Amino acid sequence: MLFLLVNCAILLRQNKTLWGENCLLKKILFGGESGLSPQANAGLALLRIFAGVSLLMAHGLGKIPPSEQFVARTAEFGFPAPAFFAWSAALSESLGGALLALGLFTRIASFFIICTMLTALIFVHFADPYKQQELAFMYLFVALAFFIKGSGDWSVDAFFRK
Repeated sequence: MLFLLVNCAILLRQNKTLWGENCLLKKILFGGESGLSPQANAGLALLRIFAGVSLLMAHGLGKIPPSEQFVARTAEFGFPAPAFFAWSAALSESLGGALLALGLFTRIASFFIICTMLTALIFVHFADPYKQQELAFMYLFVALAFFIKGSGDWSVDAFFRK
């Protein structure tokens, strides 16, 4: 994922025609609303940073590298390449959390966090009471909000949007 994002950023800088105001790739990578009030930007930045750092520290770093138990549990769910999907989940929670906190590639990071949290809710916590599902729902809806809204003006994405 990181390889793809870095290559896209390099290509955007090299090809002046892709860097125009209405470039679809630029909107996907760095899109979001601009011109928000300072209060709205402060709220978005605080939520983005706290959620990203929390996801990274509490869930992501402990999964890198994925343990044999994590890979085996992924295989139990029927995923075809359990090591690949275990790494995907670990990177979504660690790298995705870091990117969310920075406000860099926010929509892409949010997309992968959404996929991971949906997988956790459907496969891991489906039969659990809401109290155990709550955290996955919280990260899911925070990521969904940033996927829809973007990172705000106080982010690395905003620098590239200009």
